[in-house]
Amino acid sequence: MKIAVCIKQVPTRDWQPKLTDDRTWIREQDATYEMNEPDAYALEEALRLKEKLGGEVVACSAGPSRVAQVLREALARGADRAILVKADTAVEPLAVARVLLALAQRETPRLVILGKQAIDDDCNQTGQMLAALVGWPQATFASKVEVADGKATVRREVDGGLETLAITLPAVVTTDLRLNEPRYVTLPNIMKAKKKPLEILKPADLGVDVTPRLKTLKVSEPPKRGAGVKVPDVATLVAKLKNEAKVI
Repeated sequence: MKIAVCIKQVPTRDWQPKLTDDRTWIREQDATYEMNEPDAYALEEALRLKEKLGGEVVACSAGPSRVAQVLREALARGADRAILVKADTAVEPLAVARVLLALAQRETPRLVILGKQAIDDDCNQTGQMLAALVGWPQATFASKVEVADGKATVRREVDGGLETLAITLPAVVTTDLRLNEPRYVTLPNIMKAKKKPLEILKPADLGVDVTPRLKTLKVSEPPKRGAGVKVPDVATLVAKLKNEAKVI
């Protein structure tokens, strides 16, 4: 069974972003990058399904040349090959979904797995958009995935507890963080990954226009937290919470 895994490269969580001089974006040249955490869980689930059912895992991504770094990491973790759709401009969720649609039509996977959202923009849109564009069933926020007899049984977390869905393949699944525990990358696998194929395409090769549809006018830093206030006793604290903070 062929499984496509969609991976995004995001700034590392401990990086402190700084704004550009015109305050329209962050200074990306100063950033350090890593694999989007929910996508690491998606990759791990694809690898486990491959180990159980056989087949091939194809890691896919869209973005600038530096994105090849996380695709090489995906190959080191166990993916069989990778595809980078190189785009020099910011690729918005709808454009990513259209790129993945073209790749799905080209590669014909039985299952497409994505992380539920990216930790940099938190959009939580690409998986749902892809399923709508390609016309496949979808199951989001998966905490357990089982595949058998041409169907996927997906347990997902909802506000009221757990929900179990049965969807017919091919399908799109987005993963929650409680799905599994991603494996570590070993040095021998890093060396093997250098020999695995990483194909680089342009959006035009797939007939996709990734021109941004949105324009960021201004980016501002969050307000700095004010200093705390010490109070002499509980009565004063309660009075401040009631009269100033208006929380009681």
